[in-house]
Amino acid sequence: MDQQLSPPERVGAALRSAGVPAQIEEFSTSTRTAQEAADSIGTRVGQIVKSLLFLAGDHPVLALVSGVNQLDLARLASLAGAPVRKPDANAVRNATGYAIGGVPPTGFPNSIQTFIDRDLMQYDVVWAAAGTPRHVFSIAPQELVRVTTGAVVDLKQS
Repeated sequence: MDQQLSPPERVGAALRSAGVPAQIEEFSTSTRTAQEAADSIGTRVGQIVKSLLFLAGDHPVLALVSGVNQLDLARLASLAGAPVRKPDANAVRNATGYAIGGVPPTGFPNSIQTFIDRDLMQYDVVWAAAGTPRHVFSIAPQELVRVTTGAVVDLKQS
């Protein structure tokens, strides 16, 4: 990915190269949290994709979780095959190329093992971060699976 592009431009380029004609939208209000994003966009919190990066051993793993759900860390560790821990802000930026609060589901310097919350699949459209806490894009959940090559699994805490 060309680091000369802004974060939203890099996300847009990654989506276009995957055949997704994404429309990246910028909001004057924050979309950093799922609730803030839903309020800004005018959609349900469940349609917000939380991009949560963890380290399984030394390898990054990405959990794409519905905004209404809490991630089950034990389940993620089981899926990833190693205990998971939260990385610091520098590790997130190194793995993804983006800062916390704007991590998109795609457009990374290297591929990242990705797990997608099954609950996102119930919607026609979901909304994900596009590189900053104010930029988002909409995508059909099936396209999100295709673009990320993520595994659709149960990720929510029971």
